[in-house]
Amino acid sequence: MRCLTAQAGSVPGLCPSGNTRSRGQPPHGTQTYRRRGRGRTIRLRYGNTNTYLIRGNRGDLLVDTDYAGTLPAFYKAIKPHGIRVRDIAYVLATHYHPDHMGLIPELMHQGVKLLLMETQRDSVHFSDPIFARDRLPFAPIDETAAAVIRCADSRGFLESLGIEGEILSTPSHSPDSVSLILDCGDCIVGDMEPIEYLDACPGACPLRDDWERILRRRPKRILYAHVNERVMENEGR
Repeated sequence: MRCLTAQAGSVPGLCPSGNTRSRGQPPHGTQTYRRRGRGRTIRLRYGNTNTYLIRGNRGDLLVDTDYAGTLPAFYKAIKPHGIRVRDIAYVLATHYHPDHMGLIPELMHQGVKLLLMETQRDSVHFSDPIFARDRLPFAPIDETAAAVIRCADSRGFLESLGIEGEILSTPSHSPDSVSLILDCGDCIVGDMEPIEYLDACPGACPLRDDWERILRRRPKRILYAHVNERVMENEGR
């Protein structure tokens, strides 16, 4: 299955890989990546954060949400793809800062299950006081209803959804940060500092450790939450 870009043009926070937008492509704010292997990555941007939906053969995985209060915008973003909330089997936060998990309780209320990594357990309620201070519509996450797994078990879990890939602990941004790397080459890293920052990080450092862990899997495309994507496939590594 070849890589097919479904949206081009200037989109804030994402560097498109084409110069024209052809008929039938989704509107700005959505982008689809197809590559070899199972899984289809759809970028959903309906606020300040790039979030991603991975379509699996037996269930979809949503990676990150935006801030609390953005549910109507989320509905609008998934509509061009024919996605319904009931199609989403699990939601995974790359970390529990407020702009990455604000819709999780509302999605859980609608039947989406939370995929919680073992390394994230202590951070689930990190943003509760922020949402309370801002008086946003947010109910604390009920982590007792989550599927809690170790990163070492993530490949088997994703396989149960018909998705080929694994989830890695990448704690340089925050202790609970994780990255999802698909066998097709797409790698979602959340708020991890861009690989270019390594030039300012000589020698051993947590950021270098994270990137080395990712680069060993030979990703083809790095998908960030707030900065332009990085295409890796033409780089000699």
